[in-house]
Amino acid sequence: MDEGGTPLLPDSLVYQIFLSLGPADVLAAGLVCRQWQAVSRDEFLWREQFYRYYQVARDVPRHPAAMSWYEEFQRLYDTVPCVEVQTLREHTDQVLHLSFSHSGYQFASCSKDCTVKIWSNDLTISLLHSADMRPYNWSYTQFSQFNKDDSLLLASGVFLGPHNSSSGEIAVISLDSFALLSRVRNKPYDVFGCWLTETSLISGNLHRIGDITSCSVLWLNNAFQDVESENVNVVKRLFKIQNLNASTVRTVMVADCSRFDSPDLLLEAGDPATSPCRIFDLGSDNEEVVAGPAPAHAKEGLRHFLDRVLEGRAQPQLSERMLETKVAELLAQGHTKPPERSATGAKSKYLIFTTGCLTYSPHQIGIKQILPHQMTTAGPVLGEGRGSDAFFDALDHVIDIHGHIIGMGLSPDNSRDFVASGAEDRHGYIWDRHYNICLARLRHEDVVNSVVFSPQEQELLLTASDDATIKAWRSPRTMRVLQAPRPRPRTFFSWLASQRR
Repeated sequence: MDEGGTPLLPDSLVYQIFLSLGPADVLAAGLVCRQWQAVSRDEFLWREQFYRYYQVARDVPRHPAAMSWYEEFQRLYDTVPCVEVQTLREHTDQVLHLSFSHSGYQFASCSKDCTVKIWSNDLTISLLHSADMRPYNWSYTQFSQFNKDDSLLLASGVFLGPHNSSSGEIAVISLDSFALLSRVRNKPYDVFGCWLTETSLISGNLHRIGDITSCSVLWLNNAFQDVESENVNVVKRLFKIQNLNASTVRTVMVADCSRFDSPDLLLEAGDPATSPCRIFDLGSDNEEVVAGPAPAHAKEGLRHFLDRVLEGRAQPQLSERMLETKVAELLAQGHTKPPERSATGAKSKYLIFTTGCLTYSPHQIGIKQILPHQMTTAGPVLGEGRGSDAFFDALDHVIDIHGHIIGMGLSPDNSRDFVASGAEDRHGYIWDRHYNICLARLRHEDVVNSVVFSPQEQELLLTASDDATIKAWRSPRTMRVLQAPRPRPRTFFSWLASQRR
């Protein structure tokens, strides 16, 4: 500007010059004068800066929640947790899993060193407790989850049984006293387990029926299994699910859909009263198709026989391959009634897990509704939701991914704009879901196994790696706030002296 305050260059020319600058240079130039300050905040300028800097396709619109291109650029640049602030080295072997408490004040880590460590998440992270599971014949710990009120921690791992056979086990740890409250067997170990309510958890068991056919049984367990509980039910069988072609139920988790009035997840099923069913004797090759329900003695005999097979108290007279074929044909002919809903539908939850029907590798996601009266170990044990001619529980919905599922997660209620992933290239990655771009690469010295955002603070991220470390990452904005010099409080005497002057 000249001495009279008149711009020497028109805004259009300043705009063209700023287009050739980078974001930092544009902001620095905006400090020169009022005219340049106004041009440096131009929406069209920052739209061009945004698409060029982040290499976003031009047909991708601005995020619906963004108020301006300048603020959107600032959000992606300043709020991504990409600054390493702390490295935790208390583990002595590969760190496999991390989980935050719902409050965000604590988190837990599992490792090949066979310990579960509980940490305090303050400005400086510190170790609260380390539980060594080797005295319980564990090989390593692999998964943890806090219950809803953050009073209990579920930890699962690989248990070494007789003759070096491996299975799984779940341990429940009190977060008040860090005492081990209960242990539950879990087979296969990659079922992991999960909380259903504040005091009950789901585990799995696997029964072989034939060479490639099996039955996964999901159990509801009370977290408190002390001496006083010997006269009450502490375990309840929830569902029996058939597995075909060597597949099994794995990675069990629970989704709380109570905030939706009518979750559209269920498949409609036919009426068993009018559906034809196939009836046969498992001990012979004869089979018969009749209209209407099967005779009661045939249905009960079939269920009783298969129950005994699963429990190892009976051997089928057919070969294993023929038995698998018979069971599969029975399921193909059977129909079950639609899943019940509670009066309000407000407290139903959904069991979600990986499974399959074609190969050993999981390629499907199964969904089964859990009704409110099923969320306690009291009451009837099994079969209340099945048709009388059904031995296995039918799933409400199956999603075929048509590929190997290696992981699965549920989005939190406060769904985030950023997602994170770990990779074998020794990096963790942070992605923006709307623009589908990588915002940060977080370096480790080995494979990154687990990444987790704080549930209360999106600008804090933890990563765990095979290099036996846990790293904490914060955003540039958070670091500026934490490192900003704070004025020293003035004492009463210094204030009094200044008043006398």
